[in-house]
Amino acid sequence: MRATARALVSLCLTAAAVGTGALAHDEGSRPMDLQAVAPDLARHRDDIVFGDLWKRPHLSPRDRSIVTVSALIARDQIIELRRYMEMALDNGVKPSEISEIITQLAFYSGSGNAMGAAAVAAEVFKTRGVAAAALRSNANPLLLNDDAEAERAKRNEDMFGTIAPGLLKYTTDLLFRDLWLRPGLAPRDRSLVTVSALVSSGQVAQIAYHLNRAMDNGLTHAEAGELLTHLAFYAGWPKAFSALPVVKDVLTKRADK
Repeated sequence: MRATARALVSLCLTAAAVGTGALAHDEGSRPMDLQAVAPDLARHRDDIVFGDLWKRPHLSPRDRSIVTVSALIARDQIIELRRYMEMALDNGVKPSEISEIITQLAFYSGSGNAMGAAAVAAEVFKTRGVAAAALRSNANPLLLNDDAEAERAKRNEDMFGTIAPGLLKYTTDLLFRDLWLRPGLAPRDRSLVTVSALVSSGQVAQIAYHLNRAMDNGLTHAEAGELLTHLAFYAGWPKAFSALPVVKDVLTKRADK
């Protein structure tokens, strides 16, 4: 199954060679166009988003870059994506980690979104001189928590085993025994990507499980709250407020343990 995930990201990055010139041109002209079309929005972006939000504590600039890139991919907003991929590299996110974010979100936001993101990444990597060899990892897969995975698989099997056995098979074999064990992203980063994508796309029912997993992987109470604050600007206030009750419930239950 690991070959399947590797093949998917390879396909995405190969397909990225098509149509990236227009993306680069559009992004390059965007700030001047924004001043001409919506000067108050340009001021808001410069003074509030970059002048305040990105400087707040509890999430590092690197974390904010991971959250933002994940939100844009999840929402298929590729016009802004090049700027934020460039920022991510400047903030310490490795090219191989951007590649792995795209791979992760092919499963959590859909392969079409991943293809669009790969097209942007291909242009960014070309500009930065990133070779394909730099995107490959020879590290060993992470160790599986056998007890936790057995419990998750049994819970899904009990609820849905007679409805969609194929879906459950791929969920076990491809996602939790392959994708989540890939060494290209630290477990906390992979959780940060996934929770950001779920909030950004309004997948409220999935947030509790993955937020708990994120906190098991090292995300703190303060960071979880700041994640929602950041995503309000990039996914919209309704998405952040729709996620808020779920996040509150997770944090409250964990505090009571």
